[in-house]
Amino acid sequence: MVSAIVHQLTSNLTPEQIVAGGFDQYYVDHTAGVWPQAASGEPFSATMFQSTGDPITDLSENLAAEQKARTTYDNLLRLIKDPDVRDPIAFLRAREIVHFQRFGEALRIVQDRLDSKNFYAFNPAFDCK
Repeated sequence: MVSAIVHQLTSNLTPEQIVAGGFDQYYVDHTAGVWPQAASGEPFSATMFQSTGDPITDLSENLAAEQKARTTYDNLLRLIKDPDVRDPIAFLRAREIVHFQRFGEALRIVQDRLDSKNFYAFNPAFDCK
């Protein structure tokens, strides 16, 4: 959705607007196409995804990812005044909150069903103690 918003906002820019907006270096590589990258310019990579096979670790990672996304949307909402851009961002922010809650519930279920409540001392996916 964010990529669609960026595309809608940049698809009809003139060369002068591209330079004035600071998009000229980006434009050279990608024209007005949407290239997923961080605000710092770091391109998206699948290395951003984490998976260990340990449900406690993986769910904790998911919880952190949802909070990081929510923080990004909070920061965007502080900067953006256009309601046509703010409304979908606010929806995405609300979705991150719901995802965080569901991952939290899943983590609690996994923890409650472990044979041992000492789930930080071993990997419950592999160790049978």
